[in-house]
Amino acid sequence: MVEEMIESFVESQGLWFAFVVLAAGGVILVAFIEKLISYLTRAALGLGVSVFSLAILFTGFEFDDTILALVFASGGLEDAALGTALGTALAIVGITLAVAAAVQPFSVEIPRDYLTLLVLSPLILLPLVLLGNLTAIHGIGLLVLFFAFLAYIVYMEHRRDVPVFRDTDVVERVETDGGVATDSGIEADGGATVHDRIEPILEDEFVRDRAYAGHIWLGLAVAALAGVVFGSILIETGSEIVLEETGVEETVFGATVITVLLTFENVLLTLEPVRRGIPEIGIGHVIGSVVFSVTGNIGFILLLADLNIGASVLYFHFPALLFVTALGAYVIKGREVRRWHGFLLGGLYVAYWVIAVAVFGGVPISG
Repeated sequence: MVEEMIESFVESQGLWFAFVVLAAGGVILVAFIEKLISYLTRAALGLGVSVFSLAILFTGFEFDDTILALVFASGGLEDAALGTALGTALAIVGITLAVAAAVQPFSVEIPRDYLTLLVLSPLILLPLVLLGNLTAIHGIGLLVLFFAFLAYIVYMEHRRDVPVFRDTDVVERVETDGGVATDSGIEADGGATVHDRIEPILEDEFVRDRAYAGHIWLGLAVAALAGVVFGSILIETGSEIVLEETGVEETVFGATVITVLLTFENVLLTLEPVRRGIPEIGIGHVIGSVVFSVTGNIGFILLLADLNIGASVLYFHFPALLFVTALGAYVIKGREVRRWHGFLLGGLYVAYWVIAVAVFGGVPISG
């Protein structure tokens, strides 16, 4: 496994090198997320498709968390695997959406049916949690539901009279590579095209006028996503070694640091689009990640191992997930996501953390 090879090499170099790897991972992650946002926006333009759909496809899949959960499940650590899935869903709203709102309040208009899907997705788990014992059959059902969710998003974006997340109503007010969005899509000269309103990048010179430019941008987005995953691996590897060597890995402080580091990618994937005036990509990441965590992620886990749902999941972790997700959807529904919304969501997540540690002895954190 690539991550194990990297970890082994970093450990052999000593603590100083772990700090270097941690810093390098952060730089790589930021750089490739910048590129991913740029490429996704241009791919949506070139292909005439929904940037929101692309955002879900490219950022809604939690590849690193899924791989980690599968490793846990295959190694007999099914409870840890389930904790990874639930922890990711909670952190997406309680940390990433909260940080984005606290740092950069924004306006966004999301269709009610998409927000309904966000609220209902954790409820899908309710009969399974009550059932207690889950098998591969349940996993297949959850995977079917996730792909049905993707199909619904693509279908609805295609059939809407005014596609909510297509280039004409999102990209025209975007400065894709830095700065903030314009108040509207109107430029001073009154005659600029959509492409003229997008801050140019070096790749434009080689791609824009080529045949199948949209497909080229899509391919570049795949490459950027690989860079994002690689940067995340470096951050995870560096942070784990630093915490091990400094002796705080098993403490509550250590777990808190791990949570912050492992959600850094998700924070950037939500905050950067908001900062650039494309909050739809950030919200697409939030919705896609939550839905995937409670359907696709757990579905993949169940293909490898059966799960027995503990009492703490039924009476505490699952209700917390329902409440935080519903509150997050309500905040987005208001169209004006304000700074105090971020502090509220973040405060609730911290309260959940404290209660979980004090009463239940642990938190199903992401990673």
